[in-house]
Order: sequence, then structure tokens, then C-alpha cells
Amino acid sequence: MKVFGITGWKNSGKTHLMERLVKEFKSRNFSVSTIKNAHHGFDVDQPGKDSFRHRQAGAQEVIVASSKRWVLMHENNDDEKIRLKDLLKKLSKVDLVLVEGFKQERHPKIEVVRQVKDQRLIAENDQTIIALATDTNININKTQLNLNDTIGVADFIGNYLEL
Repeated sequence: MKVFGITGWKNSGKTHLMERLVKEFKSRNFSVSTIKNAHHGFDVDQPGKDSFRHRQAGAQEVIVASSKRWVLMHENNDDEKIRLKDLLKKLSKVDLVLVEGFKQERHPKIEVVRQVKDQRLIAENDQTIIALATDTNININKTQLNLNDTIGVADFIGNYLEL
């Protein structure tokens, strides 16, 4: 599977770009999955629901399934941060996996940068960031893409990954 990341600081527009890229690659008939890095205490379950009660009782993993979808929740009891490579192994095979976040991992990435003061570029110290998607001009020796040009950003990723 081809893996490409979208990274940047909070509220930079990463998720909005991810949504647009998923739609664009799907329109090109590619199968796409996503992995999103979340903060430590996130929860996708709801208190009082059966699955929540199963986890609260101590289940290591809980699968919730219906005719339309299923989800696996895994409790990371040892508090060791799971690596991207381990998460990728859990996905079904697709043409492209778009990864949001995971700044420290070594896959190729685009950094999303909005016109904001006093925000250091992650790309300055990260060789895995091969381009910026931005709404401003930045003085850096990396490819700069128009953040609002979804097709252009998708073309860049597709060309880079030889999709």
C-alpha cells in the first residue's frame, strides 16, 4: 500500500484537506483508507452503550458490528504509543493510505501551513516533509502547493507515489 501523510499544527486545515483528498482519489477510482493520530484521551464510544460497558469491565478488544459497518476498539493498556507501521498492518489492502498527524513517523508528508504569525515550520527540521500546502508564500526550499487546489495537491501526491 502507498502511504502519504498530511501534517501541520492544530487548526491548520489538515482534516479539511484530508476530506477533499479522499474524495478526489476516490473519484479517480483509487481505494483509500485513512489513519488519524488523536490526542491521548480520545474515545469513540459512548458511556452507557453496551460496547462502552464491555470496555469498562476490562475487555482488551471490543468489536461492534452491524450490517453496514464494524469497528474494533483496542485498549492500549501498556500506554505505549502505537507505531504507524503497526496500524498499517491492521488495515485491509487499499491503493492509498492517507495519514493525518504522526509528525514523528518517517513516511512522506505535506505540511499544511496557513498565514499565521510566529508559527515555526515543521518542515524546517523534517526531511520527510517534501512539500507545503499553503495559502501564503513561504521562504523555504520545498515545493509549495496551493492549499485550496485539491486537484493539484492530489496530482502531486499521485505523481510522487507513482499512482
